[in-house]
Amino acid sequence: MNDRQKKEFKTFARDEIEALKAEIPRLEELVKPVAPDNAIGRISRMDTIVNQSVAEAQLSKARARLVRLQEALRRVDEDEDFGLCADCGDPIPMARLKAMPETDLCVACAE
Repeated sequence: MNDRQKKEFKTFARDEIEALKAEIPRLEELVKPVAPDNAIGRISRMDTIVNQSVAEAQLSKARARLVRLQEALRRVDEDEDFGLCADCGDPIPMARLKAMPETDLCVACAE
């Protein structure tokens, strides 16, 4: 991975990290339980519970992606083989690194 590609990846990772740091508190608000004495109606309460479970799944994914991006951002400068496939040594496409920053395999070797 050349310096231009490293810079591109670091810019992408930092932007994603900032977006996730903004999104996580919003999702944390959505998963807070509704007080039982809150008179929102039975149907509305059921809808709220469904929405909370969806938000909980999104929150879990956002937290996991944040950790993966932070780790990849650390590795990009420390690991001289960052961006190269661990099996074949070929460069991992930037699109794959952006989608899966924790990957150390190219598409062909991952299959």
